[in-house]
Amino acid sequence: MTNLVILVGRIARDPETRTTSGGTAITTISVVTDRPARKDGKTYKDENGFTAKDSEFHRVTCFNGLGSNVAKYCGKGQLVTVEGRIHYTQWEDRDGTKRYGCEIIADAVDFLSKGRQSGNEGAPDIDED
Repeated sequence: MTNLVILVGRIARDPETRTTSGGTAITTISVVTDRPARKDGKTYKDENGFTAKDSEFHRVTCFNGLGSNVAKYCGKGQLVTVEGRIHYTQWEDRDGTKRYGCEIIADAVDFLSKGRQSGNEGAPDIDED
């Protein structure tokens, strides 16, 4: 049995980092991926003549050193590859309503482009062909 996720997409907003009471650093990013939109089972063109796309936003959680690197070197608009696993959660909110969530727990985040921020000096080199 395997629980493996590989995403290639752009970071939708700047990373957010928090630290647990036990000292674990947790950084979250939202990665957006696109796929061709379909009507009646077929792809179609938008008003500009391009293939219409459906976007999906994925919540990605990075722990400790990986989270620190993502927080330090990643920014909105950056193209990344994320490898990890799907994690589902269930909880009750303050009103007692059951809530469900889904996130990707990252094992690796590879930077495919430089971030749009100026704060990524010293980031690992990337291959730009």
